[in-house]
Amino acid sequence: MADRRRQLRGGLDHMLEGESPVPREKEMALTFKRRSMNIDLQKSLKLLDEAVSPAHPAQALSRTPRQGLLRHSVYTPKKVSSASKFDISDIYTPTHGSMIVNVSETSHSQQSALQLPMEMDATQDLTTTNVNLLLDEDPGMAASTGLYADFDQCLRQNGAPHQVLDLLSCFESCLSEQVTILRKLVRRARLEQQKFQKTYTTLDLLDKERSTWQLIYSLFKDRLETEATRGEGSMEEEDIDMVTDAKQRLIELSEQEIVNKLFEKDGSLRQCQLVVDWLESCAREDLDAVADNVKFFTDQPVVWENTLHQLQSRKKGTSINTERPLVDQLDPDAPVRQRRYLDDLDKEDEQRLLQHLFMCIRAGQLDKAQELCQSCGQAWRAATLEGWRPFHDANRQRLQATLAPITGNPQRDVWKCVCWRMAAEGKYDPFETAIYAVLSGNLKSVLPVCHSWYDCLWAYFRTLVDVKVEQEVRLRSITFRKPVDLPPQYWDRLMETTQVFEELEASTDQRIRTECQQCYHIIQKHVILGDMPALVEVMYNWVKERKTLPQHLLRFMANLVLFLRRVGHETNEELCTVILEAYVELLIKSDQKRLIAHYVSFLPPHLQVQWYAHFLEGVKGQEERQVCLQLAEEDGLDVAAITKRVVENIRNRDAAVVDPNVSMAINVAISEDDRQKIEAIDWLVFDPSQRAEALKQANAVMRSFILVKKHNAAREVFDKLPADSINVVYKIWHAKTGSTSLPPADDNAVREYMCTKAYLDAMESYNDWFSLYHHSKPSKPSSAEVGSSFTDRVAFEHRLKQYDQDLERWQYKLVRQTQTTKDRVYNVLLFMDGGWMVDRYEDPDDEESRPQQLATLRRMHIPALCLNLHHMLHSSRLYSECLQLADSIASEHYQLYKEFNKDDLQQLLRQIRESSLCLLDQNKDPLGYDLV
Repeated sequence: MADRRRQLRGGLDHMLEGESPVPREKEMALTFKRRSMNIDLQKSLKLLDEAVSPAHPAQALSRTPRQGLLRHSVYTPKKVSSASKFDISDIYTPTHGSMIVNVSETSHSQQSALQLPMEMDATQDLTTTNVNLLLDEDPGMAASTGLYADFDQCLRQNGAPHQVLDLLSCFESCLSEQVTILRKLVRRARLEQQKFQKTYTTLDLLDKERSTWQLIYSLFKDRLETEATRGEGSMEEEDIDMVTDAKQRLIELSEQEIVNKLFEKDGSLRQCQLVVDWLESCAREDLDAVADNVKFFTDQPVVWENTLHQLQSRKKGTSINTERPLVDQLDPDAPVRQRRYLDDLDKEDEQRLLQHLFMCIRAGQLDKAQELCQSCGQAWRAATLEGWRPFHDANRQRLQATLAPITGNPQRDVWKCVCWRMAAEGKYDPFETAIYAVLSGNLKSVLPVCHSWYDCLWAYFRTLVDVKVEQEVRLRSITFRKPVDLPPQYWDRLMETTQVFEELEASTDQRIRTECQQCYHIIQKHVILGDMPALVEVMYNWVKERKTLPQHLLRFMANLVLFLRRVGHETNEELCTVILEAYVELLIKSDQKRLIAHYVSFLPPHLQVQWYAHFLEGVKGQEERQVCLQLAEEDGLDVAAITKRVVENIRNRDAAVVDPNVSMAINVAISEDDRQKIEAIDWLVFDPSQRAEALKQANAVMRSFILVKKHNAAREVFDKLPADSINVVYKIWHAKTGSTSLPPADDNAVREYMCTKAYLDAMESYNDWFSLYHHSKPSKPSSAEVGSSFTDRVAFEHRLKQYDQDLERWQYKLVRQTQTTKDRVYNVLLFMDGGWMVDRYEDPDDEESRPQQLATLRRMHIPALCLNLHHMLHSSRLYSECLQLADSIASEHYQLYKEFNKDDLQQLLRQIRESSLCLLDQNKDPLGYDLV
């Protein structure tokens, strides 16, 4: 029997290391048979193993084994307990189904809303999609990208004030799905691969976020219900409650009823209860992971079978000599009483059993712990776990035909005192000590087996609730005997929740102190304390002090801020705004185009314009821009102000001040920045109501191009505006006000638009003339050589005749082009109502730089146009008109001479002098008049 047991134990050790033992034929345990049924798993996962394994066989590594099945690890949350606000069955005691009011029995809808999907079994085949995710550079981030859109959808679907709890449930549900996917990925991943280390990090973040939303749901549900109850209560109801309480004082209440009443009236204790419920629900996942794997040593109804075998062998005279003395009795207290040992295999079984029992209690599953004890043949131990229950006898107050069952332990104080002393002795296994320490409120004896922040927090809050409940029971309970006094150290744990976190942060365990500084643990701490303003301030500091935050953490922070707004929680709006801005910036960088407008809508109006305009600056393509504007309109953003800001931001990039008095080489080629400024005008032409603004912004862009003589770029901007823009501006204004007179800003914009058109037409016409005059004139054919043949002479005469015809056509075109150019240049020089680029009205809201730019344009281009016009007229031998140009420049009506500097004026006078000399050669006076 012992040999067989050792063989099975060897198989167990292999199993705990993640490998299946090799069973012998006909002696294979049921558990091993179940494992052998999954042998086809290797075939279904072969493709995936090849995808994540090194290419060279020599580099192939063994599959990552699962963690020790019974090793005490950090408990991760699985689902929120469906405990009601009066439930102490999961906190004060880790079992369910007691006579204490249990929220899980009164809130089935809540439970269904929070129920997480079952974790995918390791034997389930991975789909092609999962394989593709594994091949991604960062599988974790690739698999969880959809969370941004999922959370946005949750906000949209649960926007009503009464849907705040549904919103939290939706958040938690989205995260549960993602956590399931990531767990499926990491189950087939290799830790040594860098990209899968990122996946593990992402999984840890999402898992902690999920548990945080569960905590928020549990606590805020109770808080909101409490506030609603207080708001609906009236003075009459309060009076009735006072009378009812007075009557109840005259009635002898059982311990169970005292506890129930305590949780009804004490909101802070109820919140502590919910925290314990949450922590226990977080631990159930680890418990579920090992539940099936511990059955192979719980199927034996005999306790300590190996020790029994040794004793029986000794009695028969065939015992095996052992170095350590074994017990000679098999009662539960024998090892401690006799100070002797069990067989090594039994001792190992006992340690594993106790560890698993503690895991059950840590997960709030006392019933499972008791079932496990009974299946192991330790029914006595299951009975010892019952002593914590508060006593209740329903037959004492009302006689019934059928007696109601009596629940709880009437000697609970004695049982508790014994458990406390037993835990304090230190003679027992650490996990056995912790089990009875938890049930008796002995915190000091529980902490040695708590190896994570979650475990320690559970131990503290579990003890806190236990002490407060015990205090109330001893104060209110009416008994015929004096309760057994508990040690003074027990009452030292009657502390506030803030003290719990202070002690954790000052823990002697470096790991616990480190975990206290983790982001989600800090968030959970403030949520438990109910100090949301402090939490917002902490998150604000993270955003300001840390250059990079995990993307999913930033998403959580932004949505938490929106939730706090939804429930009307008082927080610093400026700090909340900074957090939302950081998330909007993340969405922009992540190219989440369809989500940005919604989150931007939660910002103040001026920041809505700023951030959405910043986003639109990087949007390319006509259809994509229209979609983005439509999304902004659906979310209530000021589209007109945003598109205006977009154009202003783009056109103000690298804006340089041009000094017309300083000569410099100008590159007239259209750069990429210029192209962006040109295309920016498209933002303002989608909506006809913005046509006036489109004119103003287009004018500003064209001014900047004309200042640096990029006329082609200015023409492209001009062509961006529809031809009927001026007519549209007048129609919209008339429809709005009934007046045909535009406001000063719009009138000035229309006038500048016409000035720009006149200038661009003049420059294009002059360039056409220049090209025609200097590059298109026909070349005279060379004369025939002396002594050439008759054929050559005929050919020459034909070429000469063709030249004469081409020259005549060229001269005709030149005359017409000269006249057209002259008219267009004069349209600029002699522009109506005050001159070119001169506003007709003063606009107090005008841009500060605009008047200066208009003056600069006049100083730069009017002298240049005059010189170009003179050059054209002089080259066309229209000398009299050259002198007429001088008259126009000197005219006091137009005052064009004021725009000339000394050098330009001297150059113009020299050219006019040459024209006057040419007139003298034509027998005319210097001013172009015929001589008498």
